[in-house]
Amino acid sequence: MARVKILIADDHELIRQGLRRVLEEQEGWQVCGEAADGQVAVQLARELQPDVVVMDMAMPELNGLEATREVRKVCHKTRVVILTVYEAEAMVKEVLEAGASGYLLKTDAARNLVTAIETVLRGEPFFSGQVASVVLHGFLQPPKRRTTSATATVTLTARERRIVQLIAEGKSNKEVALRLGISVKTVDAHRANLMAKLNLHSVVTLVRYAIRNHIIEV
Repeated sequence: MARVKILIADDHELIRQGLRRVLEEQEGWQVCGEAADGQVAVQLARELQPDVVVMDMAMPELNGLEATREVRKVCHKTRVVILTVYEAEAMVKEVLEAGASGYLLKTDAARNLVTAIETVLRGEPFFSGQVASVVLHGFLQPPKRRTTSATATVTLTARERRIVQLIAEGKSNKEVALRLGISVKTVDAHRANLMAKLNLHSVVTLVRYAIRNHIIEV
């Protein structure tokens, strides 16, 4: 029987070690790699083609949401289980749209991680108990009316979220340009457009926005 290959992506070494111990106790399961940021997670997924990626939501370089999108592009058969502290309905929706098969709260990981992986390997979705309630609540709630107020939710593209993350992490425009393979002038334009789109007026408010929307973690 072929071994189940699992990639762990989390920026905390102690968490990665704990996850590895739990996973490698399962017969036929192998942790084939570890990543401390989202960019490395995508690179390792491309190289190793794991069966499952256990993906932390808040990571440097590329957050779990964007990393999930990229992994699903390069590894069509790989299942992604998001591991996070967030259970907001909007976050769950974004993760599912990005292609994740499972959504597991870190508080439930010790007792449910193995079950989550077994479930997604069968081709079925998995949600933590609390998250399942959030998803069900979302389906039962009537659709929200559209609003044109200044507080309406602004949707960012994957590229815009990536730029917001890098700026909020303290990267200069030159560093952002190098990471994304674009010109500094293009970064300047993106930055100005983002500030206008989000109605923000300083890097400090941009950082607050990134934290509030779980693009970066403090």
